Amino acid sequence: MKTETKDVLKNGEVKKKRGHGNTSKGKGQVLATLSAPNVYDIGKGKGKKVKPNRIITENQYFKCYEVAVFHRIGDSFLLEGSSFGRSRVDLTRAFQGFKRREMLGKDRSNLRVGEGQMLVAESIGSYSLSLPSGLVLELENCYYVPRMIKNVISFDLLVDQGFYYKYDYKLISCFKNDIFYFKATPSNGLYVLNLQENREVYHISKRSKNIEDQTYLWHCRLGHINKKRIEKLQKGGLLGPFDFKPFDNCESCLSGKMTKQPFNKDNERANDLLGIIHTDVCGPFSHEARGGYRYFITFTDDFSRYGYVYLMRHKSEAFERFKEFQNEVQNQLDKKIKFLRSDRGGEYLSQEFNNHLIECGIVSQLTPPYTPQMNGVSERRNRTLLDMVRSMMCRSSLPVSFWGHALETAAHILNKVPTKSVEQTPYEIWTGKKPKLSFLKIWGCEVYVKRPTSEKLKPKSDKCFFVGYPKTTVGYYFYNPTENKVFVARGGDFLEDKFLNTEDTRNDVDLQEVEEDDTSPIVEPVAQQEYVETQPETVEEVQTQDLRRSTRIRQEPDRYLGFLVSQDDGDLNEPTSYGEAVSGSESEQWQEAMKAEMQSMYDNQVWELTDLPQHCRAVGRKWVFKKKTDMDGNVHTFKARLVAKGFTQTHGIDYDETFSPVAMLKSIRILMAISAYFNYEIWQMDVKTAFLNGKLTEDVYMEQPEGFIDPKNPNKVCKLLKSIYGLKQASRSWNLHFDERIKEFGFAKSEFEPCVYTKFSGSIVTFLVLYVDDILLIGNDVPTLQSVKTWLSKCFQMKDLGEAAYILGIKIYRNRSRRLIGLSQSTYIDKILKRFRMDESKKGFIPMQHGIVLSKAQCPVSSEDQDKMKLIPYASAIGSIMYAMLCTRPDVAYSISVTSRYQQNPGEAHWVAVKNILKCMRRTKEMFLVFGGSEDEISVTGYTDASFQTDKDDFRSQSGYVFTLNGGAISWKSSKQDTIADSTTEAEYIAASDAAKEAVWLRSFITDLRVVASISRPIDIYCDNSGAVAQAKEPREHHKSRHVLRKYHLIREIIGRGDVRICKIPTDENVADPLTKPLARAKHEGHTSSIGMQYLDTSS
Repeated sequence: MKTETKDVLKNGEVKKKRGHGNTSKGKGQVLATLSAPNVYDIGKGKGKKVKPNRIITENQYFKCYEVAVFHRIGDSFLLEGSSFGRSRVDLTRAFQGFKRREMLGKDRSNLRVGEGQMLVAESIGSYSLSLPSGLVLELENCYYVPRMIKNVISFDLLVDQGFYYKYDYKLISCFKNDIFYFKATPSNGLYVLNLQENREVYHISKRSKNIEDQTYLWHCRLGHINKKRIEKLQKGGLLGPFDFKPFDNCESCLSGKMTKQPFNKDNERANDLLGIIHTDVCGPFSHEARGGYRYFITFTDDFSRYGYVYLMRHKSEAFERFKEFQNEVQNQLDKKIKFLRSDRGGEYLSQEFNNHLIECGIVSQLTPPYTPQMNGVSERRNRTLLDMVRSMMCRSSLPVSFWGHALETAAHILNKVPTKSVEQTPYEIWTGKKPKLSFLKIWGCEVYVKRPTSEKLKPKSDKCFFVGYPKTTVGYYFYNPTENKVFVARGGDFLEDKFLNTEDTRNDVDLQEVEEDDTSPIVEPVAQQEYVETQPETVEEVQTQDLRRSTRIRQEPDRYLGFLVSQDDGDLNEPTSYGEAVSGSESEQWQEAMKAEMQSMYDNQVWELTDLPQHCRAVGRKWVFKKKTDMDGNVHTFKARLVAKGFTQTHGIDYDETFSPVAMLKSIRILMAISAYFNYEIWQMDVKTAFLNGKLTEDVYMEQPEGFIDPKNPNKVCKLLKSIYGLKQASRSWNLHFDERIKEFGFAKSEFEPCVYTKFSGSIVTFLVLYVDDILLIGNDVPTLQSVKTWLSKCFQMKDLGEAAYILGIKIYRNRSRRLIGLSQSTYIDKILKRFRMDESKKGFIPMQHGIVLSKAQCPVSSEDQDKMKLIPYASAIGSIMYAMLCTRPDVAYSISVTSRYQQNPGEAHWVAVKNILKCMRRTKEMFLVFGGSEDEISVTGYTDASFQTDKDDFRSQSGYVFTLNGGAISWKSSKQDTIADSTTEAEYIAASDAAKEAVWLRSFITDLRVVASISRPIDIYCDNSGAVAQAKEPREHHKSRHVLRKYHLIREIIGRGDVRICKIPTDENVADPLTKPLARAKHEGHTSSIGMQYLDTSS
């Protein structure tokens, strides 16, 4: 990308333009001038803006969400804008004042100023300015640029939000809504905005914390432990000589720690090491730690209070972690564990765990049911650890995903500081040695680490963050944000003084345990890169000059481990529970949606309150929330749906049959192709609360809805009179009821597609397509279609959506003058690209590169590599792409067929192949599957192809076929054959047989529609293999074909009865080629264009 560069700031001066004013070089002063500098772009974010959403709160805050860079030195700021120059960007090198910051990657950090000088924007965050008027201006998305000389604020960003100014020769006054905000006064031809001293709204201690405040310094180094512990360590001589001085309240502690009633102290104490081990599992947490960890387990020795902590991805790992702990401590101490005290969590009650304890002679002590507080030591340990983690992370700018590193650091510290339970430190009792605390540093502080080797003209050190203490080597863990990896080094230059004088970078750390069945891991946002490393990470030990004898195995950073699984459509921010819905910022919208749903329940008389009969069980209920969007992804409806927890139903008691059909996607495409050719009307309707119309034949009882429990009858349950969403029989009951009512109006169900209904009256044709509760009405007579709408509205509560424009995530574009219809999933593709963080990746041209061969040999073998790949949302990505392929994207059918074979154990090469598909879809997301635009006779045409023994694991061949109607693909398939073909002819013959069976259904269904005259003739299927064509036309006994399974000879019968005619076509003209093999770009694009995949000008 070409970077546009304009003059900015150079060596402390504003570059003059057209002879306008000069700047003052006074330090701490920022100036405004009529010739304000014109500013650059930052990295790859050029021209991009964050969606504005600015309000003034009750505390008179103004939030500016435009892209901005902010600079503060002293109390003055340079005012700049189009009225004074042409800049729309602000700059800062001030570290203080940022309330929160996020580190930037390489691709967003480059800043060009002056005469080509390059600076670096290190982070982005939120900054508060206290104005002399008493108002506070809060700037979001402000960039931190340490090497900037002068301070600049762009007035254009404020003007965009309704600010205006009054100007005279003495000053500029800035207003919004007739409220005065600030003024800028002239100085040497420039305008200076003087501000009062900036202060945090929730500031607790106003005095500066510095490196000379040793008490507060050790408070931070020791993970924010209390003052009494620090004083005890200081008196014991473990912290070195300094004057202990009480310090003000620490804001990080107040933010990260909560006050609870203490647990009852345990009466029984062990009298030796390993006498009693307390253990507990904590999690799952709302945020995943690096490496995909969502739990941790602690083991605490009762006698010494020495503790171990292990991160876990799943609760089921508890047994393995205990064995790891047991082997280590028993070997180190030469003692045996006697008692293991835990709560009654399922992870401790497994037969495997119990048998192991019996074999080792360890007595399991379980707390009484529902009283985890009785396991007080572990409960207190976990609470203390989490309090320390929150306090440590409040001040750091590291992502929340580093809570695992903070947790291990907190556990390390706790073992070396005094407790109330024992006189000595746990470490001293455990090892017999006094702990050394001089090497402790403040977790999360910035540090410069020397590079092992460096070129002469490159920096000799990297700016990193301190994140922990390694267990198996001397040194520290450091995180390099540029390379996104954690490594080990002996030391560095720790910027603890800078850290102490920095306000908390985040107001709160949302690290909470969540319900087991209600979790979906929250993924931390990262700097946009093509590849982002995730845990398990490569931990490299940095070799300094005097550590050359250190040995280790070097590994490259796992950059291909792109992304963790996030919630689908997470950008819509849909609540996952009733409590979340009523407590969030959109609670009013969700409450109105729930009221509307309940009103529908009352209107339809879905249930009656009654006492639960004996020996009966009420099924649970749950609120499900969904934001409905239009074709452009804009939210237009907040939908709350009450669903029953049907998984608790019992077959034969409260449900029997459950099958319910839905319209096939190929049926919808066929009707779209026909509608384009005949210029039929296509209308869309939606059935409100469709499932409530189904009738129940079984007695089903359900709990009262959360938030709407009858205060007069709180103990009663709902006896369901009608079907409700979530019941196993709900969909079937609704479908049967709809089928009954629509037939009353004269519609007939298609014999070959149970969710397509037809009605004929002379020359009037009407089709109805049902997909659960979405209805398409298609026909050539408007009054008849209107009468169908009226009938449906009498039978059900309907929502008229007018002409069809968006259904099942598919955008419908229509040009009636050209008799053309295009189907696109650009909005859906945008969502999956964002979900898998490929929305800013490179754009690909084809879904699979020519010459790429995948096999099981590329699957990971070691457990380490397998665990690493489990962090990749491989199957989720396959499923997301597959839906697009099934709807409108036959061009990716082959690539998704191949990559989907490795979902059980994918390797790096397989994941790269999936990402290549996403890259191609990013480039082609605006492509349509087009029907029409031609006056040729409408007819069905088929193409079939095979690729001989392309699977390197089992030597099976690949089949592919595609059928077109009115210029666009209506049915396609790419799949591996289920038997080994020993020749190209046999592979092509098998593929042709598969295509012929599909042609039979197409011909039958389209014949039933009675509008395509050409369907009375056999469907032409084109194949590029002469041998296969000959074999299909007539039996030819030959030793090379006599072994072919009888089922593949069905094609001869299909041809014989006149359903299909098979024809020879040159290979270069076979448009089924992309369905069986990767092709060169030109050939791939040519074939996909021939089956209707084209770009359309939708502006007209």
